[in-house]
Amino acid sequence: MNHLIDVIISATTWVVPVLLAVTLHEAAHGFAAKMFGDDTAQRLGRLSLNPIRHIDPIGTILIPALLLITGAPFLFGYAKPVPVAFQRLNPQRLGVVCVAVAGPLTNVGLAILSILLMVWLPSFSPAVNDWLATMLNQSIWLNCILAVFNMLPIPPLDGGRVLTAISPLPIARVLARMEKTGMIILIGVVFLLPYVTEKLGIYLPIFQWLVITPTRELVHFLTAIII
Repeated sequence: MNHLIDVIISATTWVVPVLLAVTLHEAAHGFAAKMFGDDTAQRLGRLSLNPIRHIDPIGTILIPALLLITGAPFLFGYAKPVPVAFQRLNPQRLGVVCVAVAGPLTNVGLAILSILLMVWLPSFSPAVNDWLATMLNQSIWLNCILAVFNMLPIPPLDGGRVLTAISPLPIARVLARMEKTGMIILIGVVFLLPYVTEKLGIYLPIFQWLVITPTRELVHFLTAIII
């Protein structure tokens, strides 16, 4: 019973950070697209801060829940991508770049806000203080992980779309064709390959190299300039 209560309390410290992180990330893409002339997200009701409109059953609920239950050292998730008609953006290349970076920049902004709240929040009871500190600390790390992960230069991640937008046309066409297969390649290289090689006695912490280490540096940088 005590273990169940601990799990529930731990889950509550993740609910708000996860919902805010994925909701505002996706809404930011839609707002940026509208600024550059594409109102697709607005017409489909995705320029909303209502988390229900952005929740993906697998990415927003199942994957974070499994990571939490299995005691993973980090939490990760994603929302339903906001639809953007990139051909309607004007100017197109600048629009694609700004729409892509809007999500990760929003996550960095949320991490900064969480750091500020840790400094500015008044003192409550020890139990409440511990709960708030845990929630804000997890918000910092979650948002920084999302920012770093999404800026990996692999379509359909935001970093991949930036790379596509700034590449010469022949390269951009190749990258654009990776939109449908890029996530499969990413999962294979970042998650499945290390799992297989570990069984063979080879340690390849690719996620650590590509995401966790840069995230740690980003958290330390933001903390250093704010506190």
